[in-house]
Amino acid sequence: MARRLPSQPPNLPGFSYVRVLGSGGFADVFLYEQNLPRRQVAVKVMLAEVVTSQVKQMFQAEANLMAQLSTHPSILTVYQASVSADGRPYLVMELCSAAIGQRYRTHPLAVPEALSVGVRIASAVETAHRAGVLHRDIKPSNILTTAYGHPVLSDFGIAATLGEAEVTEAIGLSIPWSAPEVLLDETSGTIASEVWALGATLYSLLAGRSPFELPGKENTSSELIQRITKGRPQPLDRPDVPARLEQVLLRAMSKKPAARQRSVLEFIRELQSVETELGLPQTPIEVAMDDWALATADDPEDRTRIKGVMSVDPSGSRRRRRRPSTSQTVTRAPTSTVARESAGSTPGSSAPVRPRWSRALTLSIAACAVLVVALAITAAFVLVKVSSNTEIPAVRDLSGRVSDGTIVFTWSDPGLQPTDTYQVAVGDQPPSVQHATEFRVDAKPGATVCVTVTVNRDGKTGDPSAPKCVERADAP
Repeated sequence: MARRLPSQPPNLPGFSYVRVLGSGGFADVFLYEQNLPRRQVAVKVMLAEVVTSQVKQMFQAEANLMAQLSTHPSILTVYQASVSADGRPYLVMELCSAAIGQRYRTHPLAVPEALSVGVRIASAVETAHRAGVLHRDIKPSNILTTAYGHPVLSDFGIAATLGEAEVTEAIGLSIPWSAPEVLLDETSGTIASEVWALGATLYSLLAGRSPFELPGKENTSSELIQRITKGRPQPLDRPDVPARLEQVLLRAMSKKPAARQRSVLEFIRELQSVETELGLPQTPIEVAMDDWALATADDPEDRTRIKGVMSVDPSGSRRRRRRPSTSQTVTRAPTSTVARESAGSTPGSSAPVRPRWSRALTLSIAACAVLVVALAITAAFVLVKVSSNTEIPAVRDLSGRVSDGTIVFTWSDPGLQPTDTYQVAVGDQPPSVQHATEFRVDAKPGATVCVTVTVNRDGKTGDPSAPKCVERADAP
């Protein structure tokens, strides 16, 4: 099939056209030089023949989404968006390389690089999910590389919010990396389908082909759809790919969404566990904390403070004057000789007049003080109780048995939160990460296997369980 020629680059004020970078189904990408500030940028321009009201909405949504998310280190940065003089919408983006999406077919990524790329791109997807956004087109060609070698996720062109995904038609999906339920029109996108796409993308970077693509055979769209919805991916024919990594990817590409990792964050942690097993440094998770922006928002504590009126005294220093309450009346003694004499002044002096507080008001203030102290003690008790509930739980009832030649360790859920995981360590080996409360070990007759289980919460581990050792007796 002949490829179409790129469209005519538009005349953009403040930019000088350099050359064509690439073409897609809905847009062309050109290299421009921005005049101020001086830099090279990639400009994505919609094709005139496809500019409809729906496509314009998609393009505007992409601009807004990428602008909101592009502060993430693994999401392509968008500088600006507008409409050219000839009516074509365009995006001005950071100039990146498409090397990963181009070279993986001839030079598949090494395992350490693939794991690092997987963690970083998955971190971008997890960040989008926390913002309520599905990407819906995760694939190798949408992974670019910055000038500093950092992978970034691009092309949110068919992204949808999590709430809209169930009713929004998927437009322009990429079949080789789309989940079975998406291809069968059961959904246009979910978190589970994004996990599938991440697994398929990482598989592709390691295999040099998409998961259901068969070398030397028909790989038409209909053939691929048939294999994705009916079959299983071909094994990764690479001796340097550990079995644990292949298991993680196969789980991500399970036919049933419920069998996959429950979130992208869980997928990331399983990739990190593979890095640990290989003796590699863990690629950090790039997910913003929920409270990172509190410093720029209204301080919740500030809402409990008494707001005063700032005034300036004759010396020029600022002091806070308390705003009188409209619900309280302060009784002052009249400005009289008695008041002034009680303050130690003589009639006609300019000494300040001190208020004479009624006994009832004094008792009220004392009672309020006692109440404040009592509330403070109660609040401290509540805080202690809340903080105790956020402690990382520990497994206390680890048990083991031999079943059909396999040693099976089980335990009860000590109270995990949805994002918590178990780290199961066998002897001195690096721990395995999982959510299940069962762990199986194949052991030779006569061997003794010792296991400890620790709960991991947000990268921090709690107290490990007491070691449990089980011996597989020799066969009779």
